[in-house]
Amino acid sequence: MSTVEAEKKAEEEKKAEEKGGELLFCGATCWDIIGRKKGAQEGNLVSPTRLRPLVGVNIRFVASGSASCHCVALDVEGRCYTWGRNERGQLGHGDTIQRDRPTVVSELSKYKLIKAGAGRSHTVVVTEDGLSLAFGWNKHGQLGSGSARNEIESSPVRCLVSDVKTTACGGDFTVWLSSVEGASILSAGLPQYGQLGHGTDNEYNTKDSSVRLAYEAQPRPRALTALARETIVKVACGTNHTVAVDSNGYVYTWGFGGYGRLGHREQKDEWVPRRVDVFSKHNVLPPEAVISAGSVNSACTAGGGQLYMWGKIKNTGDDWMYPKPLMDLSGWNLRCMDSGNMHHFVGADNSCISWGHAQNGELGYGPSGQKSSAVPKKVDILEGMHVIGVACGMGHSMVIVDRMNVGDRLDQLDVYDGKASGEGSAEPERKNLVKQSAKKGAAKVSDNSRKRKSKDSSESEDEENGDDESDASEDQVNGQTEKKSKRGGKVSGRGQSKGGKKSTSDGKSTGRGRGRPLSGNKSTVSSQEKAGKRGRPRKS
Repeated sequence: MSTVEAEKKAEEEKKAEEKGGELLFCGATCWDIIGRKKGAQEGNLVSPTRLRPLVGVNIRFVASGSASCHCVALDVEGRCYTWGRNERGQLGHGDTIQRDRPTVVSELSKYKLIKAGAGRSHTVVVTEDGLSLAFGWNKHGQLGSGSARNEIESSPVRCLVSDVKTTACGGDFTVWLSSVEGASILSAGLPQYGQLGHGTDNEYNTKDSSVRLAYEAQPRPRALTALARETIVKVACGTNHTVAVDSNGYVYTWGFGGYGRLGHREQKDEWVPRRVDVFSKHNVLPPEAVISAGSVNSACTAGGGQLYMWGKIKNTGDDWMYPKPLMDLSGWNLRCMDSGNMHHFVGADNSCISWGHAQNGELGYGPSGQKSSAVPKKVDILEGMHVIGVACGMGHSMVIVDRMNVGDRLDQLDVYDGKASGEGSAEPERKNLVKQSAKKGAAKVSDNSRKRKSKDSSESEDEENGDDESDASEDQVNGQTEKKSKRGGKVSGRGQSKGGKKSTSDGKSTGRGRGRPLSGNKSTVSSQEKAGKRGRPRKS
């Protein structure tokens, strides 16, 4: 493709994004139990579905994260809509009430928002003027407000960064890209695994006589000195790792190295950005390249638009320790991509393609389609539609499609109403009470996890992290002991016979992790068998 053609194409893409489109959603809607309970859940939307409050609204940007059970959408007017799990105030409405319907964050109405990022329990947005605001859980300083004193900020607070262009969130940390020379990339939050890129994991013993490890929160955004001479232009965050691209097309990764997700042919954690050698010399990334980071893998498009992936790509089989081309998508013009827990969504040409290990309909194949797919496969319902943007979370996916040239096809799609936010508002309040009593019990049980550093993941990966979607990922298993104690806390805290029984059994199954991989493998094997019959997506 010539430079002129590339520029023209980029201009068209930009116009389409500014114009916005219709948001379609597929996956789980039972926000409070995604990743916490096994088995089929009710209310899954297995086909791309319109959301009633957003019908006809021009959405230009969507965000979620590989550990997120909530969603963020920005419209062309700069308004911010959030919905999903809200136990830590991550929806920004000043409360902890779960919302099934996209709801405007009223406190952000005086700003025009252009970008957003979502972590496990926090959300960060960027305004047109280069300001950044955040809300949600702040125990590790992931909101970048300069203080971690308030563990929960349920209303937006200012981040201590300026001239911000975009943002990305990991499970419990945040990265900002700015136009300030010498400080084009900054990070704040949980430094465990070196995922902030500052050369340390800030690990310390909580007591002199104890081997219980903790990680010092970093609430003030700091520029990455290792990249001070580079201009970082793209960034993506997995649960515990980061991928970035500089203006020369070089790719850097750092953070948790398990499963080869950093692409350096080894599983070592990297505490400072390290260049990925596959993308150097004659294979640097072009300006229109797409990058993405899932919970245990990474991806980017290189020369000629070829998609490369590395890390844990499937639930079974070998991990890819360095970037390898995904030949199934050779020849496609990939415009946008995002990765969730163990699934991926791509907008390419006039098709939407998805694949991965899924349990909640997040691949959008419809009621008669398969649940999971080991190979990339077209989402038939969206065939012929121009996809502007995609975002994947834990157990759900969002797609923005251009309304041009689709006729009345959008009208034929289902519309999901969801429950009004007033319904069930007592439930989150009860959960919060339970959490407080659970914290006391958590301290006792957590001593059992002294042996493994990665198991005691600084309380950040507590019960939020029961991701049954990605059984094999260590970063997803980190907070098991804590999770058990919290659930145990529910019993002692409330003493309800019905809830008590349930949470104790939950505690047993999650505390040890017995049998977890088995059920995961079973579903993947069957899904791969099914997937094998389908074959890769062919260009029409």
